[in-house]
Amino acid sequence: MKSNKRWRSIGLYVLLGIVVLAIASTFVKPPTTASENWRYSQFINEVESNNVAKVRMSVDQTVAEVTTEAGEKIQVNLSPDDPNLVNRLLDNNVEVSVVRQSDDGFWVRALSTFLVPVALLVGLFLLFRRAQSGPGNQALNFGKSKARVQMEPQTQVTFNDVAGIEQAKLELTEVVDFLKNADRFTAVGAKIPKGVLLVGPPGTGKTLLAKAVAGEAGVPFFSISGSEFVEMFVGVGASRVRDLFEQAKSNAPCIVFIDEIDAVGRQRGAGLGGGNDEREQTLNQLLTEMDGFEGNTGIIIIAATNRPDVLDAALMRPGRFDRQVVVDRPDYKGRLEILNVHARGKTLSKDVDLEKIARRTPGFTGADLSNLLNEAAILAARRNLTEISMDEVNDAIDRVLAGPEKKDRVMSEKRKTLVAYHEAGHAIVGALMPDYDPVQKISIIPRGQAGGLTWFTPNEDQMDSGLYSRAYLQNQMAVALGGRIAEEIMFGEEEVTTGASNDLQQVARVARQMVTRFGMSDRLGPVALGRQQGNPFLGRDIMSERDFSEETAATIDDEVRNLVEQAYRRAKEVLVKNRHILDLVSQQLIEKETVDSAELQQILNENEVTMATIA
Repeated sequence: MKSNKRWRSIGLYVLLGIVVLAIASTFVKPPTTASENWRYSQFINEVESNNVAKVRMSVDQTVAEVTTEAGEKIQVNLSPDDPNLVNRLLDNNVEVSVVRQSDDGFWVRALSTFLVPVALLVGLFLLFRRAQSGPGNQALNFGKSKARVQMEPQTQVTFNDVAGIEQAKLELTEVVDFLKNADRFTAVGAKIPKGVLLVGPPGTGKTLLAKAVAGEAGVPFFSISGSEFVEMFVGVGASRVRDLFEQAKSNAPCIVFIDEIDAVGRQRGAGLGGGNDEREQTLNQLLTEMDGFEGNTGIIIIAATNRPDVLDAALMRPGRFDRQVVVDRPDYKGRLEILNVHARGKTLSKDVDLEKIARRTPGFTGADLSNLLNEAAILAARRNLTEISMDEVNDAIDRVLAGPEKKDRVMSEKRKTLVAYHEAGHAIVGALMPDYDPVQKISIIPRGQAGGLTWFTPNEDQMDSGLYSRAYLQNQMAVALGGRIAEEIMFGEEEVTTGASNDLQQVARVARQMVTRFGMSDRLGPVALGRQQGNPFLGRDIMSERDFSEETAATIDDEVRNLVEQAYRRAKEVLVKNRHILDLVSQQLIEKETVDSAELQQILNENEVTMATIA
């Protein structure tokens, strides 16, 4: 088969060569060149002496090629002021002809008569070759699936490389075990799950889990992105779905992984035009293939998304996706395991404490932790170090959270003092509020868009559960207002700056949520106001429905204002009563630019402080 294909290719090349030579021999004739040039007077004398046999003149009668009686060809520049030239030539029995194009146009003729046809032939030849080289006509391959197939575990990723998401690993380990030892499950009447949907925030390890399944299963593994189903041509997406499942059936048992399934699996009929568009046709075909009249024995669908709220209800039901596996942000133990995995291959110094790093990074995903250690390694290399120390790790954490330091920015003393008091205000209010997150570090070094930053260590139990008390939210608003109030105390109300704009936005957002979502308003009571049933294609907030009157809206505004004013009074009371602490922390920031939690606690322990009152 390969020999026939090779001889066919050789024959095509030979045919192309013959065609090119034929065109060259037919259209390309090299011009004859004159041996010498005559002056015009000499030319007239030779004509009158009957030494000229032929004259070929250009159309404009400016150049002529003269053929003598001896057969010699000579070039002559004619005089345009001689109207009797042709009659004189005829009177002396000279054969006269007119050339429509001079010999200078040889290359123009070559381009028009030779190169253009050859280019067309070469183009047709290449198109023919391309059509013959593929598994089929390329024009008919739009409907073919673009899934990447792995017939053997080639990802080099196993479950040992996945850490911090043990429950998700257990769910998928059972799927892999079923594919390897199906008899053990069928003996007790268990059926293989048809689909597993991985749900979680970006960076938590959904795609990594799929790669680990490919490495562990030992069965054919098809991977494709949801966006690869949809094309501009009608019917292509549905055709690709059919082709994907046909390939999967022929290789069953196997696993099909669809990444970012929300690109094709969004709710049907949710667009402004109602919707019978190409994406919906693709989704309809996917629903039919997953659980239609024909069974898909031995095919397990694993899909990943971080937007389960926009998926179609028919796609989410059991029978299509029997299991939904939540791949959430790791807790402390999970982060420590992830750090141990990503620390492999990195040269860490003895002072690097992975447990301390895990405690400093609540809310970090696996991708965040991988990026963190990589940034630390880059910093160590930039500083010409042979090992990664804790200093590089701490700098990397700050860089990931707030951006790189801008140490080259020159700050005036007035601005440095202003930023120092602003950040000290945040830190002191947070440190003296009851049951609030402890201060981690204060810095007046600009990072990103911020002139300075105050880091707090969030309570991990609250972050994992998402349950925040009313007292915590009130403390949070007071801490956010602490920077603005510190500016007022130090410089006066007329000198406050726009540096607190983000803080004020945070305060307004928290206060409004307390009133409208959390039922923490004394006047309105425990009610949720404002239903959000937005269109997923337009953004749910744009189409949110207001279910309260104008009078209630005015009450909401009053309650929000009251909560903000209450937080303002509490924060101001703390800073006024502890003005000496504010000055000490600010001065230390001006001198050192950074104050850590231990240094702040030492200042609080060595001086008399007044704690904030409970709201």
